[in-house]
Amino acid sequence: MDTSKDNAGVIILPPVLYAIALVVVFALRWLWPLPVFAAHVAAVRWAGLALVPLAFGIGAWGAVTLRKAGTNVNPMLPSTAIVASGPFAFSRNPLYVGLAIAFAGITLALNTWWGFIVLVPVIVLMHFGVILREERYLAGKFGDPYRDYCSRVRRYF
Repeated sequence: MDTSKDNAGVIILPPVLYAIALVVVFALRWLWPLPVFAAHVAAVRWAGLALVPLAFGIGAWGAVTLRKAGTNVNPMLPSTAIVASGPFAFSRNPLYVGLAIAFAGITLALNTWWGFIVLVPVIVLMHFGVILREERYLAGKFGDPYRDYCSRVRRYF
């Protein structure tokens, strides 16, 4: 089997996509702040910052769970197992959910609508360019066991 084709064929690594989006948010905020809240900004900032470690905790839990199962975290590498334990018992994409929550938390901490505006196309790109491609790949590679897993566990949360 040609292992160079044994991957999901995602269009971009998710952390790279979110990093690019964050740079765009910083640039747009610099040009036009577009604040979400005029009052209680400090409280909102702290609430947003509190989401970030929670989100990274979800992502780290997912990454550790994948590694313990002996499969790759990187979607550009082959998957070797269906992982249904840890956070994967609740969401088929906990690492991606974690990235979205972290991005939303940073957006709140920055107090700018730009983060939420930019998050919409990022989520669309993630859904069509990453997640659906991964699902097709995993269904093709693992067949019914993967489809059974999909019927039991939600895509997101």
